[in-house]
Amino acid sequence: MAVGAFNKLDQELVKKYSKLKMDNPDTTKLVDSQKMLTAMNDYAMMQRCLLDMNSKLKDMCSNVTSKSVSYMKINFNPPRLRKQ
Repeated sequence: MAVGAFNKLDQELVKKYSKLKMDNPDTTKLVDSQKMLTAMNDYAMMQRCLLDMNSKLKDMCSNVTSKSVSYMKINFNPPRLRKQ
């Protein structure tokens, strides 16, 4: 997912921090990369399933709504007055 700068302040912060480099290689030993990738994959699969369920729920709700609609015939022309 890409992150972009929305205003002038964000653009300046991006310029400032884009040139910084990490000089501490010990932090890579704190987290196992394979476990991190597995966790990210699980999270992505969960998000994908939730999106799929959400689209199925929308389809189901629209089908229920469209099947429960009942139409009534309405006469827009009023009956003419009878002459007595």
